[in-house]
Amino acid sequence: MATTKTQPTTEEVTARGIGLPISTKFSIEICREIRHKPLTRAEHILEDAISKTRAIPFKRFVFDLGHKSGMAAARYPIATSEHILRLVHLLKANAEHKGFNPEKLVISFAKANRGDRRYHNGRHRGTKMKNTHIELRAREQEVKK
Repeated sequence: MATTKTQPTTEEVTARGIGLPISTKFSIEICREIRHKPLTRAEHILEDAISKTRAIPFKRFVFDLGHKSGMAAARYPIATSEHILRLVHLLKANAEHKGFNPEKLVISFAKANRGDRRYHNGRHRGTKMKNTHIELRAREQEVKK
């Protein structure tokens, strides 16, 4: 199967997290939630998930998942949200370094991929470590209210 890689353009800012020790399934759902959102809105979504005031709605990985108030299946992925929030802050710092206005940035690309499957050391070799690659890209657009 042939895959195409989309390269970041000069109008975009990129932040990557390689080999993060977080759940890939949670990362996919969070990336879906913050995609096409302004940078400040994405920060608020992740901070609310960390403080358990607003859950992240799950659309794909919903087997045996309970409902939360005001939405269907949802969770509070705290550790995953903390790692992705660090990437959002890194994206904001990269934008300021490149001369972009952080208030006008919109996340145009958010993707989570499964990383390499490493095993824990020790006697029991059956357990695998979580490993996820995340890429975020943002571009300057007029923010809709």
